[in-house]
Amino acid sequence: MARLRLITWNVAGRVTAQPEQLAAIVGAEADVVCLQEVTARTGPMWAQALADAGFTGLETALDGLPSKPTKRRLAVLTAARSPVQRLAAPDVPWPERVLCCVVDGVEIVNVHSPIAPSPELAKIRTHEAVAAYLREPSERPRVLCGDLNTPRRELEDGTLLTFAHDTNGRLRPERGERWDLAERALVRDLGWVDAWRELHGYGTRDASWTFSGDRGGWRLDHVLVDGLTPVASTYCHTWRRDGLSDHSALLVDFDQPPAATTS
Repeated sequence: MARLRLITWNVAGRVTAQPEQLAAIVGAEADVVCLQEVTARTGPMWAQALADAGFTGLETALDGLPSKPTKRRLAVLTAARSPVQRLAAPDVPWPERVLCCVVDGVEIVNVHSPIAPSPELAKIRTHEAVAAYLREPSERPRVLCGDLNTPRRELEDGTLLTFAHDTNGRLRPERGERWDLAERALVRDLGWVDAWRELHGYGTRDASWTFSGDRGGWRLDHVLVDGLTPVASTYCHTWRRDGLSDHSALLVDFDQPPAATTS
């Protein structure tokens, strides 16, 4: 079987750290790179730098940003060392946050979920729309990756609590079951394989975003797969601790079935 190495990373829109971020990515020897929090300013920087590094295919969702100035300025980007075919994405409130592409016969769905306080239930509607899209059958293997801004907690027995719950694990009435179901939909209820948990179990927390000094935090950054087998997965915590971003990147290796490599 062929191997596919994918890295997903919320690069925090940082301009001055971008060369160091690129060096870290190149050093990881990934085949596919999925970035979140790319901006109108850093997008061209990433496109040129990744092309120079051998990533000949690239798509961004920057075209989904509003034309007039708003607080919405963050988009997603997908690059690969082989051609990237962009697909129509699901109808989400903020189209700059979802990018669907085919790389070597595998569909890569790169998502950056809005945060909980976002207006008009943007987070919940995004999760619902992406989940509905992914529930449709596909002949291709598929990968869902990115900063999904959930869950709040994963217990050692596998129990998952979303941000619809309070610190004591009780469902918050102002959020309720719809919120809970929407967050669970992507990280648990699709039934896809969680590339990290599949290989590491529930005995380790591994927060991918933490408060200063590595205190607290949550595992917000994910790779979930349907039709592929993860054989290695690593959070690059050192990159976060070195100040390259406030998120740890997640690096995953897959075995690709022959059909995926020739589609």
